Amino acid sequence: MAGSLRNKLKVALVHDWLVSEGGAEQVLKCFHEVYPDAPIYTLVYNREKAPAWTHGLDIRTTHIQNWPGGKTHHKFLLTFMPKAWEALDLTEYDLVLSSCASCCKGVITRPDAVHVCYCHSPIRYVWDLYYDYLRGASRLKRAFMPSMIHKVRMWDFQAAQRVDYFVSNSDYVGKRIGKFYRRESQTIYPGINLPEGPVSEERGDYYFVLSRFVGYKRIDIAIEACNKLGRKLIVAGSGGEEEAKLRAMAGPMVEFVGRVSDEQLLDYCAHAKAFLFPGVEDFGLTPLEAMAGGTPVLAYGEGGALETVVDGETGMFFHEQSADSLARCIQEFEGRSFSAAACRARAEQFSTDAFKTRIKAFCDNALAKPRGGR
Repeated sequence: MAGSLRNKLKVALVHDWLVSEGGAEQVLKCFHEVYPDAPIYTLVYNREKAPAWTHGLDIRTTHIQNWPGGKTHHKFLLTFMPKAWEALDLTEYDLVLSSCASCCKGVITRPDAVHVCYCHSPIRYVWDLYYDYLRGASRLKRAFMPSMIHKVRMWDFQAAQRVDYFVSNSDYVGKRIGKFYRRESQTIYPGINLPEGPVSEERGDYYFVLSRFVGYKRIDIAIEACNKLGRKLIVAGSGGEEEAKLRAMAGPMVEFVGRVSDEQLLDYCAHAKAFLFPGVEDFGLTPLEAMAGGTPVLAYGEGGALETVVDGETGMFFHEQSADSLARCIQEFEGRSFSAAACRARAEQFSTDAFKTRIKAFCDNALAKPRGGR
């Protein structure tokens, strides 16, 4: 390793797939800003739906990119992902930095190279949420899921042993890395871009949600609670299997605004009464984005939100994942006061600059340790 450090360090970035824009892609963007010359390896790349900052970069895909439906139905190709990742030749790189919530941790590196995996989560539908997905699957899927997932689960555990160092995006994820992979990890919280200027203590007359419309996000709870209370709710976001269902259950006080720009997001976060966060997230950047705009967060009391929201200071928790519990939380919230400045101060502890500094320091320290030779 010493010889490679004396020369120009060769770095590769690895990401599960680039077909949408979310928190994991914001983390990848930070990695790219730390290592701007590093190519990005990914399962499939959909330029039309990927973040605009990826346009023009050196993005290298697996062979699944060329399969019919590969860019749009990749999640149905789970059994093919291990071989696709193992087929990538990364032997020219001294450092491989992966951003993983699926199978990309399974890339194979040189014996003397360093693989740092920033783990957003062990594969949720393979490990802790497997039985939830199984119950919600069709009869046909339930027939082959146990055998298929068993094989993927064994491979995923073995792939995790190839990683040299795990970094978790929260202590909540770190505990699951220890449980399912039997590996230690260090938590480095992801960061957000902080808006410029002071925040206003004046709030609007609406509650706000920003999310993809997938089941575990539990946006249905937010809609049902606001329907019940007659409170105005603005729902931003698009995509996901539950969009039609959620739109159908929305009452007259619920407004869907679709995918919003960064400027629109800042405006919504700067004026909402509170941001509603009813799901269980591994970390969750959106509560921080809301707090950065001075907006308190009403969150279900489990997962990464417990590490970002300060109960009674920058928001409140409800402890049953139900519309009734959230509705009671909203009513209690409306009888209390929260400081926009306190919310902003909390968010400032999670900046992208701090995140990039910590990731770079972690990788430098890992590279400085002795590694196996060829």
